[in-house]
Amino acid sequence: MAEKELRIGLLTSGGDAPGMNAVIRAVVRTAAHLGMRVYGIKTGYDGLFKGDIDEMTPDDVSGIIHRGGTILRTARCPEMMTEEGQAKAAEICKVLRLDAVVVIGGDGSFKGAESLSRQGVSVIAIPATIDLDMDCSEYTIGFDSAVNTAANAIIHIRDTSSSHERCSVVEVMGRNAGYLALWCGLTGGAEEVLIPENPIDVNSVIEQILRNRAKGKRHNLIVVAEGIGGSDELASEIERVLGIESRATVLGHLQRGGTPSGVDRMHATVMGYIAVEAIKNGELNKAVVYKDGKHKLIDLTEALATKKEYDPKMYEITKIMAI
Repeated sequence: MAEKELRIGLLTSGGDAPGMNAVIRAVVRTAAHLGMRVYGIKTGYDGLFKGDIDEMTPDDVSGIIHRGGTILRTARCPEMMTEEGQAKAAEICKVLRLDAVVVIGGDGSFKGAESLSRQGVSVIAIPATIDLDMDCSEYTIGFDSAVNTAANAIIHIRDTSSSHERCSVVEVMGRNAGYLALWCGLTGGAEEVLIPENPIDVNSVIEQILRNRAKGKRHNLIVVAEGIGGSDELASEIERVLGIESRATVLGHLQRGGTPSGVDRMHATVMGYIAVEAIKNGELNKAVVYKDGKHKLIDLTEALATKKEYDPKMYEITKIMAI
């Protein structure tokens, strides 16, 4: 009897991250190599409900490894947060005769994948988020690209800040986690970093600037995570109290776009390959993660059960470098 031709659903969900296209490419090409069929689900779980699904071939993913964003597009899907929506999504997967669904995204996307698995749909989840806020994996696709994009912008801002002896407040993304801000602060030479895990009041920032000026520093850089916010207000308060010209810059979605770094393309390609291999071998309801220097598979429930602990060491190093 001929071996069954496996059918894989593929979607990107939640916020986009540089490198998602590289995962899509890897999944489609590995599946083609192994004799499987891949069906791209447009705009994430929302597209599953709408039936916006097309079969993908290796030609469809030609020339996308270096492209930012996701050719499958993505969207938030409130319906997937309800039990009725989850049951409906699982039923659609069964009607489409999908043997497994590969979900690329962050924590919310993983929760959606787990809900499908509870309804009897086999899934493989791949972590892709610029926030690096998933404890199940030491690396998430898109983080390196976002750090490089933000760090380059910060260096440009430092140049003009230094010329005008200003204080620059730069807000980077990170709604609930400050890892992106910490890396940007360290690589951009910030004097202070404000993150949700370690909130600092305005007076502490002002005291830091005063200490810096006493040491002869004529410009200051403050990096603020999106979850803290208030960058314009902080810059205004610094200027009001100290009389130092201050400017706020919100980098926003600039950090999500652009060509993914080589690091992101590498992890994305390997993770996409491992996901399809897992489906072939019957290792289902897993997450592809990077731990202890290796790519590996762990149970999806385990991936969601772990909570990322805040390590203050990166902040301590940032403060030492700001002396």
